[in-house]
Amino acid sequence: MRHWRLILLLIGLVGLAYLVHRFLPTQHNPLRPPDLTEPIGLATYGKLTALKYNEEMCRQTLLDAGVEFEVVGADGADTRCPLDETLHLKRSLTPYNAAPLRMTCHQMAALHIWERHVLRPQAEKIFDSPLRQIETFGSFSCRNIAGTRTRSQHSFANAIDISGFVLEDGTQIRVREHWRERSKKGKYLNRVHKKACDLFSVTLGPDFDAAHADHFHLDMGSTETCR
Repeated sequence: MRHWRLILLLIGLVGLAYLVHRFLPTQHNPLRPPDLTEPIGLATYGKLTALKYNEEMCRQTLLDAGVEFEVVGADGADTRCPLDETLHLKRSLTPYNAAPLRMTCHQMAALHIWERHVLRPQAEKIFDSPLRQIETFGSFSCRNIAGTRTRSQHSFANAIDISGFVLEDGTQIRVREHWRERSKKGKYLNRVHKKACDLFSVTLGPDFDAAHADHFHLDMGSTETCR
């Protein structure tokens, strides 16, 4: 009798897995391969995490989404912070003011999803204007977390600092100037920060500490924080 119960349980689990795989929308389905063009869903963060451990799939996923990048060898951009192979972002949907941006593949994938599904549509929704440029303080930087002896995720090319945005109509949105402001600019910053928490392992803004008063820190490290 026990064996029959076990068999029936296995059959039920297989059937459930089939139904999930067949009918659940891809953005909510953890069994579907990552696709950076699909909407953000319940499975998105898990898929991004999976890309961390499959470099070949990660790079192909970027290419499928139209992201152009250049592979940078393990050349030790800074002898204090030697790196494995990383990527230089060459072209995405929106230009960045700083170049080159050197990142790990899974960090670049999370950044592209944020840009494609959050930054751009929210700019259209709130301001009725396309996003022209994303302003950043950079990605790779061999340094410690401020006030500590612990290496920042920037030291592993696994983080980026975003300071603001420029729209096609010339509107400038600055983290330092407009965070928590009761305006469209403040509303935009609040929304994109909140959605970043669904994609990146760590999202830090001005409410975290004074060191982040003028930017959002986004990384795909091993800890999870949204502040």
